Amino acid sequence: MNKIQTKIKSFLSKFFGNHDLQPDEDIFALGFVNSMFAMQLVLFIEQEFQVAIENEDLDFENFRTINSIANLVERKTTVIMHK
Repeated sequence: MNKIQTKIKSFLSKFFGNHDLQPDEDIFALGFVNSMFAMQLVLFIEQEFQVAIENEDLDFENFRTINSIANLVERKTTVIMHK
């Protein structure tokens, strides 16, 4: 796991109790996600990685797994670095 994935897993594990969340495991399918959690997740990503999550980013596919969240963060930070 890279640094981004590790930070995301650490944040998510606070909500998933003893479950050892895997990088490709679907957090929606596990039943842990509700609208309040989704808002907390977006806020965490914005604050932790200094990126802005836009309306077009709010797609379930971007938040389904640790890997998909990390990919979103990497895309957003790459855009920032190239501006």
